[in-house]
Amino acid sequence: MLTEFGKVFAFFILAAVFVVVTIFISKLVRPHRPSKEKLTTYECGENPVGSPWIKFNIRFYVVALIFLIFDVEVVLLIPWAVIYQQFGLPGFMVGFLFIIILAIGMAYEWRKGDLEWDRTSDSK
Repeated sequence: MLTEFGKVFAFFILAAVFVVVTIFISKLVRPHRPSKEKLTTYECGENPVGSPWIKFNIRFYVVALIFLIFDVEVVLLIPWAVIYQQFGLPGFMVGFLFIIILAIGMAYEWRKGDLEWDRTSDSK
């Protein structure tokens, strides 16, 4: 007999096998006729213009990473905010310590200058 976790694990294994077998069968039966036009970039029916490789400012990535980090941390705070009263003062102190660590991280990023979009010189 499978336990409940065993049933879930068996389902994931079966799903993975199904995906792999389906991809393998589709590669066997599909026609393989590459052409120059099929290998070009598709831009909603328009002819490609210019190079697809453009330079992005690194600040986009820094802001995105900071957003992801703090977004995940806020998601971790939501369950604490719902149930912290059940744990009394120790539960409050754990959440408060977590918020202090977040504030220290935000202050570090602010002082480092990663939150200033229009800085003139890189101070990293």
